[in-house]
Formats: sequence, C-alpha cells, structure tokens
Amino acid sequence: MNIIPKLKNVHFLSLLGTGGMSVLIFVFTAILYRSLSVADMGIWFFFQTMLSFLDTFRQGFLTTAFIKFYSGTTEERGKEVIGSTWFIASTITLIFILVNIPILFFLSYVKDESLSYFLKYFALNLLFSLPMIIAMCITQGELRFDRLLYIRVTQVLLLIIFLVGLIFFKLNNLQNLMMANLASSLITSLLTIFMGWSGIKFFFAKSKACIKELFDFGKYTVGTSISSNLFGVTDTFVINFMLSPSSLAIYNLGRRLMEVVEIPLRSFVATAMPSLSKAFNIGDRAQVIYIMKKYIGMITIALIPISIIAYLFAGIAMSLIGGGQYKGTVAGMEAVNIFRICIAFSLFYPLDRFMAVTLDAIHKPQVNFVKIIVMLAVNFLSDIIGIYIFGNIYGVVVGAVFPILAAIIISNYVIQKDYHKFSIIDIYFLGYKELKSLISSTFKNFRKQGTI
Repeated sequence: MNIIPKLKNVHFLSLLGTGGMSVLIFVFTAILYRSLSVADMGIWFFFQTMLSFLDTFRQGFLTTAFIKFYSGTTEERGKEVIGSTWFIASTITLIFILVNIPILFFLSYVKDESLSYFLKYFALNLLFSLPMIIAMCITQGELRFDRLLYIRVTQVLLLIIFLVGLIFFKLNNLQNLMMANLASSLITSLLTIFMGWSGIKFFFAKSKACIKELFDFGKYTVGTSISSNLFGVTDTFVINFMLSPSSLAIYNLGRRLMEVVEIPLRSFVATAMPSLSKAFNIGDRAQVIYIMKKYIGMITIALIPISIIAYLFAGIAMSLIGGGQYKGTVAGMEAVNIFRICIAFSLFYPLDRFMAVTLDAIHKPQVNFVKIIVMLAVNFLSDIIGIYIFGNIYGVVVGAVFPILAAIIISNYVIQKDYHKFSIIDIYFLGYKELKSLISSTFKNFRKQGTI
C-alpha cells in the first residue's frame, strides 16, 4: 500500500509542521531550564515574548493578505504580490530598526535587565529573519507545507545545536544565547534565499496599486494574527514588572504544555482561510458558516480527551520540561496548577480563533482590529485586578479567560447580525457528527488497504 499521497495532504503537512516545530521547541526549552537559572529563564522568555509580538505584528500584516491576493492568481500577478509583500515587510522592518537605533545610545539608563536585552537585540532579529518570513508566506500561499516544515524545523534545530554547543564549551549565558538566536535566524534566511523560496528576485516587480491593496487589507488582518499573542504580551509585562522574572519563568513553564492545544489550532487555522475565502467568493453564505462551525466543533470535541490526558499527566510533563530543580517544589506545583487552569479555558480557543478567521474571510477585518483593542483592555485590567485580589501569579492565569469571552461575544454578534444566523449549540453537534464520520471513514480506508 502506498501511503505517501495521504501524507502529502495539506492538513497533515500543516499539522506536521506545527507539531514538529513544537516538539523541537519542547526539547529546546527543556535544555534551557536545565542550563539557566530561574531568573535568567524569566529574562529569556520576556525577550522571546516581546520579539514574537513584533514579529507576529509583521507576519500578521502580511500573511493573510498575501495568501488572499496570491492564491490562484496568474504568474505575473503572483510576482507583483511577492514584490509588493517584500516592500511592505522591508518597510516595517526598517521602521523598527530606525526606532531602535537611537534607543541603543540610552541603554545604560535602562535598569531592568529583561527590557535591556530586548531593546538591544530586537531589531537585528527582525532584520535577520526577514527573508525567512517572506518565504513562509509564499510556501503557505502555494500550499507547500512541506517547505514550510523545512524552514521552521531548520531554524529551531539550529538553535538547539548552538545551545548544546554553548553548554558543551561552558559558554551558556544569556549574551551568547542571544547570539545563537541571531545566527539561527540568519542561516535559515540565507537558506531560503539560496533555495529560491524567498522570492527576493521579484522585489522590483512590486506596484503601488498592489502595495495599497495589501496594506489596506493587512492593516486590519494584523488584529487576527496578534490575538493569540496579545494575551501573552500583556501577561509578560505585568508579571515581569509587578512580580518578578522568576515568576515569569514559572508562568512560562506552566503554559509551555499548552502547545498540545496550540498545535492543532495553528495548523487548522492555516488551512481554514482558503476554504472560507473560496465559499465567500462564490457567495455561498451557508457554506461559509458550515465550514466555520465544522472546524470549531471538530477541534473542540477532539481537544476534550487531549485536555483530560494533559491535565492528568501535567506533573510528569512539567518534570520533563523543567528538570529536577522544579520537581516537588513550590515553583513546580505552581507551574502544574497554571497549566491545569489554562487547559480548562482552552476549550474556548477554537470559537475565538475560527470566528476571527471567518471575519477576515467575509471582508470584515476591521471588526477584528476593534476586537483586539477591546481584548487588550480587558486582559490588562484582568491582570491588574487578578494580582490585586490573589496577590500572586494565579490572578493573571484566572483573568486570562475574560478577554477570550469578550472576543467570542463580539465575533458572534457581528457574524450573526451582519452575515448569517447560526446556533452555537449546533456547532458542537455538527463537530461530533463530522469527527465521528471522519474517524469511521479513516478506519474503513485502512481496513480496505489491509493496514489494520
């Protein structure tokens, strides 16, 4: 039996890409927790969270807009979209660099070590990763999730190799770790250029009209992309400056296992947009809502057993990530409790993510933009009030559910009012039905082919 064609399915490759990268990040994090102090881990996570937020802003501005205007177009139009995307991405990166340069002269006045590292290195990281980011847009637009897998895995694998080398030569410290991070991004970007995946040769194929199209769409869709990242940024700021970097390290250890939820979400969100856009473009409103409901329902139902297993074995998993220094300690128990609270709230994630993607698909990205502002305000207030009430990190964790609920309420109201009515309850009945059908048909196919 030849199973290769089945493995080349875009959903499988997308899931494999996010899953493979998450496994490598898991390994990288486990090594880090064993080689750095709790305080240094907090500083590293502050840096990564803030850098990820800026990069998500850049990618969010481009990715959805690129896919929308690039997919299914002519070769010449495709070159124009790639060149225009390069221009916008380069401009965004240049703005960050120009903002960063004068700040470097005043770094000596920045007393917080976490903030100092971020201000020192964020612009270089954005610059070195630029070709890689464009290559990832192109691979998604062409549904080449195999290439996307190579790009993602290469970057993280290089970082792991550099970290192991630093530990071996007893040079593992934050400064050298920052250098390793820069090197992994630069090498991966050079690889995408060498392989011809970055599309840099089409830079001058840009046009003012296409740049305007991408910009006008992207200025709203950026909201969808940063929605999942925004909570972490606000939480990181509040924990780092109101509690301590050590508390931030514990918080990140607790949230690290949330990848069991984020992996399927990220992979299916990446494949949902083309289907939703196609249904919208042919004017089939019922089909748009059906696709949205199917994704939300199936993934939520599938997450229930995953969440239960993760909840039960959280302690073992935390020991694997954090190492012996967290086992049986107050910090270790806090990390386990943080994860268990987060995993309970995660069942709301599919509603939030796929409603947001649907709003983009039906040409209402401005709603997502407004929604993000509301979520940011709610999340910040929830963090402050939570810390005031609980006096510790649990206040931030419990407060995280309120911005998610606010986002769901807004998205649901707009879609139902301005596009098409649907029942929230029906989402889960449909999800159960579709998931049951998928599992049944999969087993039947394997039986026919003699696999089981």
